[in-house]
Amino acid sequence: MIGFVLADLRRLWLGAAVVVLLIAFATALGVAVTLQERALRLGSARAADRFDVVVGAPGSETQLVLSSIFLQASPLPLMPGDTLARLAADPRVAWAAPVGFGDSLGDYPVVGTSTVLVDALGGLAEGIPFATLGEAVAGAAVDLPVGYAVKPTHGLAGLGGQTHAELSYRIVGRLPPTGTAWDKAILVPVRAVWSIHGMEAGEAQEHQHENEEEHAAQAVSAHGEGDDHAVDPAAPIDELWDADLPGLPAVIVKPKTIADAYRLRQDYRGGDTLAVFPGEVLTGLYATLGDARAVLAAVAVGAELLVAAALLLVTVIHVGQRRRQIGALRAFGAPRLAVFGIVWSELVLLCGAGIGLGYALGYAAAQALSAVLAGESGVSLPVVFVSGDAVMALALLAGAGLFAAIPALLAYRESPAAALRA
Repeated sequence: MIGFVLADLRRLWLGAAVVVLLIAFATALGVAVTLQERALRLGSARAADRFDVVVGAPGSETQLVLSSIFLQASPLPLMPGDTLARLAADPRVAWAAPVGFGDSLGDYPVVGTSTVLVDALGGLAEGIPFATLGEAVAGAAVDLPVGYAVKPTHGLAGLGGQTHAELSYRIVGRLPPTGTAWDKAILVPVRAVWSIHGMEAGEAQEHQHENEEEHAAQAVSAHGEGDDHAVDPAAPIDELWDADLPGLPAVIVKPKTIADAYRLRQDYRGGDTLAVFPGEVLTGLYATLGDARAVLAAVAVGAELLVAAALLLVTVIHVGQRRRQIGALRAFGAPRLAVFGIVWSELVLLCGAGIGLGYALGYAAAQALSAVLAGESGVSLPVVFVSGDAVMALALLAGAGLFAAIPALLAYRESPAAALRA
């Protein structure tokens, strides 16, 4: 029977190929949506695992996390500078690292911080940490050599940003790969960022760092020519924080214990500060992402049902056209079960090939999309199968078996005499 099935498929190879491709494309849509949503969850969760608590000014929790952890450009209000000093002196805090935004070099954000964050990101794979205001550490994905002179642009490149002429940073070290957005960042001393923007000690104004849209229209007026302030690049960095500091958009905090993390979030959640757990904020984003995945999954199921209905119609017509062949088989002594098995096996084989190809295409599509997103954000997005995917594949095969039984039953009930007279 297997030989007959294979010979029949070879004879009708073009139609068989079309059936396989239709099933494959419908399956690939659902697989790609599932794998990509899982990759976004895993990648973002791993990227946020390194950061326990983020403290910023009151506002959007989601935007605070996206800006401070994933380095997405967006205006953030500044909290009072003494918050950093209080956190650094808090006995419940293992370390506290400031985060200052606003400048870039091409697609690489220039982030003001401290050496403690360099250590928290895995130390250095090459070179030394910055020790003066004119030194910088590059992320693993920054395609610039150690020794390169970085002349940052205020805001984002390509949007009319003004290059800071008063200071250039020299890259002295490189971070190891972390799989986070920090792989594409250039880390510089936060005091250099304050100085180059003329933010004097004690400032706590609600200064907004322009995003793409605001910067194009406001860069010159807000930071006009000559607005840069001279900075001595050889001046040693000072990471002893006191209460007389400029305002900050965010501080990344490492608590000593889990209990300390909850107490810190409670104590710094109110008034002029907002403390959040990045993982907790991402959970809310996952809910939204899950809703979007459910919609796309429903679209994929609808596409599969339409393909199944079309294939059923085509198969029934095909069985009708093969009545004389089926009648001949019966006349030569083929039992009804053999005829049923031939028709059923052909359809199951085609559906199985389509499902297998669909999984391969869906995986390839998810890998390609993850590579593009990882290249843009720096966050590694792993595309992986889990046991539930195998269960879904088996469920699709079981559905294909039930689907194939309909035309097989039509052939099973066909009378040999009636089929030969057709």
